[in-house]
Amino acid sequence: MFSGALAKVEDAFNLIAAASILGLMLLAVAQIFGRTLFNMPIPGFIDITEQGMAIFTFFGIAYCQRVGGHIRMEIVLGTFRGRALWLAEMAGVTIVLAIVVGLIIGSWFHFLRAWQIGDSTIDIGLATWPSKLIVPVALSLLALRLLMQLYGYLRLVIDPQRTPIDVPVILNVEETARHEIEETFGDEFDADANGETRS
Repeated sequence: MFSGALAKVEDAFNLIAAASILGLMLLAVAQIFGRTLFNMPIPGFIDITEQGMAIFTFFGIAYCQRVGGHIRMEIVLGTFRGRALWLAEMAGVTIVLAIVVGLIIGSWFHFLRAWQIGDSTIDIGLATWPSKLIVPVALSLLALRLLMQLYGYLRLVIDPQRTPIDVPVILNVEETARHEIEETFGDEFDADANGETRS
């Protein structure tokens, strides 16, 4: 239940991150056309871009962790099986969680300092605290996801025969290819795999 609610928040944050990328791209296009054709650049374009970058940089981080979309070195992990694999994964998540908690604390104080002194951008004087608040909020969501994965790995360490829940699973080359084909072709691939012919 909690995992499902957390996933919905992660999906919403990821959607906001994607929308911010689109928004900044459209803003850049408007900036180029405005400057080139009408000699009218958008005031504070650099300031707006700098503040907006925090959204797409951090808001999708928990979603990426959930789906295992981050870069992983699986050369060693890919050789592990059973309890050894889950112990290694749990150790990795524990280390990452400790780092993330440290970053949350540091970024929170960084936000507080910007809030207290009224920090703003140089060009048009945008307040910087909203973008700085994004960092501890997004990292807190990531910490919750890491705690879920820590629990998921712990239950697998206790009983490696259990079905993995709330943890990314390492796929071999064949499984990865099959998964990508199923996502691309869907029912057509399933029908071919079962020996059925398409009309």
